[in-house]
Amino acid sequence: MLTPSHAPDRLLMAGGLATAFRSIPPDEAVSVLARHFGVSGTLTRLDTEKDDTFLVDGAQGRHIAKFSNPDEDPREISLQAELLDYVAKTDPRLPVPRVVRTAAGDAFLSHEDGHGQVRLVRVLTYLDGTPLDRIDATADERAKLGAILARLRLAMAGFSHPHDTREIAWDVQHLPKLAFLVERMEDRARRRQLERGLDRFRALEGRLSSCRTQVLHNDFSRSNVVVNRGQPQFISGIIDFGDVVRTAIVIDLSTALLNQLSPVGSDRMFDAGRDLLRGYLGVADLTQDELQLLPHMIMARVVARALITTWRAEQFPDNATYILRNTHQSWSQLDHFLSRSVEEVSETFLGVAASPV
Repeated sequence: MLTPSHAPDRLLMAGGLATAFRSIPPDEAVSVLARHFGVSGTLTRLDTEKDDTFLVDGAQGRHIAKFSNPDEDPREISLQAELLDYVAKTDPRLPVPRVVRTAAGDAFLSHEDGHGQVRLVRVLTYLDGTPLDRIDATADERAKLGAILARLRLAMAGFSHPHDTREIAWDVQHLPKLAFLVERMEDRARRRQLERGLDRFRALEGRLSSCRTQVLHNDFSRSNVVVNRGQPQFISGIIDFGDVVRTAIVIDLSTALLNQLSPVGSDRMFDAGRDLLRGYLGVADLTQDELQLLPHMIMARVVARALITTWRAEQFPDNATYILRNTHQSWSQLDHFLSRSVEEVSETFLGVAASPV
């Protein structure tokens, strides 16, 4: 665990990651939703990292209602809403949430709750399906996952927003700015692992800076995809656009591949990821340098996950189980990367052939 922290830097403060808040009572949430969005029904609170999110089940169907962390910037909510509207126009068949507008026609509103906290409130359509992290996907299904991520990338390619260059902790192009967290890691062996991972990333920053960038989802994890095996396309929903940012294409893809790694480092650790990559390359391209940097960006995400989640679990012990749900496997995965040379890691995905889906 990390030793007691000083005030976190600006990167960790962004988006409410460092802000505790008091949850809004369901009866108050029901009133706000009915009055402003015309949405009513039974509310079920969902597990989330930093806000209040509810599933609303009523006569109008199912919806997702989000009451933001009090520290979330209205520009971030605007970014997400405008992007969802944009994707709905550029690729209407992509299964992304649709923005439900208020009676006044706004994508979200500001509400001071009963605790005196200012919350930004929005409603999205509900996408039915089983979270991908609850099933064991087949190779063909993983290829379909890669293909839809590539479609999402292409659908977002022309989008821009005044706030899309914001800096967030989960965008690993900023990984060196989290280095101060390493010094507070009590376990010396793990601290050394993280230091070596950071050193390797710094040596590759020049190459990363020359890679292609655009606005991207940046959190295409198995928990942010819902699926339905009764549908030919398999993927029935892509959710949680809270980490959307302008970053490198290879970083966005590396996030998806991290969530396909086997929990324990081994020579077959990337087998499932290669299935996803084949589907991706059947829809969108990667340069040779992007392919070589891809496994290194996965390693960077492993380092970021270990640092951020360990720090956040200390800040919010009541939510530690949720925050740390994937962190335990980081150490063996990081060992796998660091036990191999940069050149050997760079070859991980070379030779993966595109697979039409």
